[in-house]
Parts: sequence; C-alpha cells; structure tokens
Amino acid sequence: MADKTAHLTAGGGEFDFPMKSGTIGPDVIDIGKMYGKTGMFTYDPGFTSTASCDSGLTYIDGEEGILLHRGYPIGQLAEQSSFMEVSYLLLNGELPSPEEYEKFNYTISRHTMLHDQLRGFYQGFRRDAHPMAIMCGVVGALSAFYHDSTDIADPAHRTISSHRLIAKMPTIAAMAYKYSIGQPFLYPDNSLSYTGNFLRMTFGVPAEEYEVIPAVEKAMDRIFILHADHEQNASTSTVRLAGSSGANPFACIAAGIACLWGPAHGGANEAALNMLQEIGTPDRIPHYIERAKNKDDPFRLMGFGHRVYKNYDPRATVMQKTVREVFDALKVKDPVFEVALRLEEMALNDDYFVEKKLFPNVDFYSGVILSAIGFPTTMFTALFALARTVGWVAQWNEMISDPGQRIGRPRQLYTGPAQRDYVPLSQR
Repeated sequence: MADKTAHLTAGGGEFDFPMKSGTIGPDVIDIGKMYGKTGMFTYDPGFTSTASCDSGLTYIDGEEGILLHRGYPIGQLAEQSSFMEVSYLLLNGELPSPEEYEKFNYTISRHTMLHDQLRGFYQGFRRDAHPMAIMCGVVGALSAFYHDSTDIADPAHRTISSHRLIAKMPTIAAMAYKYSIGQPFLYPDNSLSYTGNFLRMTFGVPAEEYEVIPAVEKAMDRIFILHADHEQNASTSTVRLAGSSGANPFACIAAGIACLWGPAHGGANEAALNMLQEIGTPDRIPHYIERAKNKDDPFRLMGFGHRVYKNYDPRATVMQKTVREVFDALKVKDPVFEVALRLEEMALNDDYFVEKKLFPNVDFYSGVILSAIGFPTTMFTALFALARTVGWVAQWNEMISDPGQRIGRPRQLYTGPAQRDYVPLSQR
C-alpha cells in the first residue's frame, strides 16, 4: 500500500482520504469515513466506479482484454487446465498438486447425488417451468436438507457446503432438463469426469450406454472454465450482499441464480443465438450488418462488444477455436451455424466494427456451441449458473473469511417529498 491521499474540497471544507493500491490495476480512494467527515455520500448509480470489496480471485482489465484467475490468464487455463482444477484454484488460491487434485476430484464426485426427497420437489413445478425457476427453488431448498453444514462461522462447514454446491449443481441442472422433456432422471456416474457426468445425466437414457464425445466434453469443460468467475458482476455482488447478512450459503447461491436469470446478465448467449436464427441464411448478413450500423434502427448485433471489455474478449479467442472443433466432431450442417461463421468473418473485417471494437464476445460463440451440442435455449442460463457456482462460492468464502466484513448497506440520493403532515382521509 502506498502512503498516498486524495484531497477533496466540498461544502466549504477540505478533506483528505487515504488511497489504496492493489497488486495490479487502478488505485482506489477509501471513502469509508466520508460521511462522518463531510456529511456527504458519493453518488455512483450501478456502482460502476466503486470498489465494494478487496478480492484476490479475479482481475479484469477491460481496456487491454485481460482476465486473470489468481494471476493465471484465462486463455492458458481454458486451453491447458480443466474445470475441476480451476475450481480448486479459485477456492484455494493455488493450483493443486497431483495428490491434491486427486483428493479434490474424489471429494466432489462423492457429493454429486441429491437427497432422494428432492426428486419429489421437482414434481411441484409445472412441466414447462423454466430451468432457472427450478434451479432457484431447488438450490434454495438445499439448506433444508443439508443443515449440518450451514454454520458459516465454522470453516469446515463452509468447505463442506462449498463442495456440495459445486458437486450437486450439474445434477440439479440435468434433472431440470430431464423434467422439462418428461424423461426419467439419471443418477450420477462417478466414474466419469465432472463434465462427462453432466453430459450423461442430461442426454443419456436408462438401459442405454451413453458415449461421451471427447470434443463435446472438452468444449463444455472450456465453457465452464470461461464462465467460472468474472469479478464483481451483478450476480456475484448479489451473492456477497446476501452473504453479508449471515445468510446460509445455499440461500446466497440461490440469490445469485435469481440475479443471473436477468436477460441483461445471463441471457446474452440466448439473445445471440436468437439473432442468428432471425438472420437465417448467410446471404442475408449484409442487410443485417447495414441495419446494425444504422443508429435509427433498433436492431443490434447481439454477441458483439462487451460492457467490460473495450477490446477483444479474452474468453472469445478460446471459444472461436472450440466452435470449429465441435462442428467437425458433430458434423454440423445447419444454416444458423453457417451464419455464425460468416457473420464473424465479415464483422472482423468491417471497418465500422473494428473502429468501434465491436468484436465477437464469449456469448456469441457459447450459444452456437451449446445449440450444436443439443441444449435448448432455456438451458443456456442454467449452464451459466452451473459454471458460475464455483466463482460465487469462492467469493462468498473470501468475504466470510474477512474479519472486517460488515453487512452491505448502500446509501441513496433521496428525491421524494420533504417531510409533511398527515391529512385525515375525510379532509382530503
């Protein structure tokens, strides 16, 4: 920490506030005591210029297109690692040794089963219920079944509940899908990998051998890695805010799922695929590109550009390669996928998109891949939640472990009526 201060002149007074420096990234001004000193708050809608915490998990530099997990570039992790290894990294701070990895993998695989009474819980939902509605309900209900690990002050309880959430989320998501199509649930097969097990529970059927296609398994594992954590986004901030009240971990993750359900957060890949389906065939692409350039036309190219990344989305580089691997393995022949590949090529070579840095992002590619594998669009956000659970759990653990953590309490700029006297109904 550098011994620096920021000087503020406001309301006829002058005030100094300490500045703090992280490992990398911009310095911050500590305004924790600002109200006591000045009688004023800061105003920051959406908290886009406010650091709500300090964290050692994930670093993003949107201008340079950098995403690091515990210091490791996302591209290296997605290409060379596995989702289980990245999960261990996020939870523990370091990559595991072979022995640590084997133990962690074994522990997660032994928590994949759901309590049998939860199977009946699914019957309470309509058959056409959205998978995210089911996941919100089932994850929130876990605290009623696993109350032996909800003492958040106990590190052992926090570890057990973290492992349970990471392990059971694929089972919960797969069962939500199976329920929606009227097929029987499949029990986990712990001889398979984390991702292979999920694919089997989702697409396998009883009494038939399910073959895990390596290219598909690798693609899903990469998608999970690329969505594992993304700093203090809306859903992660929701998990932290819920956790700051002392809520149990299952309730906190259910809150994160509810926030992720919002189309502005978790639904971007579904919107991108819907756009590709609207375009329909490659010959219609020029027309839609011209529409996207027209500021008076409401049409926008979904899956291009990113709120955080003002350069190329570092996650998209890996997905660009993965699209082709999946298409080749599954021998995909579909106009929508041809539209995706052609649109990508045309946009990357169009001066308008290059100048505005509207590059394809991870959502553009992930929706196409998931559709090719066989997932309906209603499952896209559920898969996002499955992957992001490890990030939510790691962020929650980090927050609970901080002895200086206080309950979240944002302030406001009040714009309602000033104090006034009540007038009885008969006199109004």
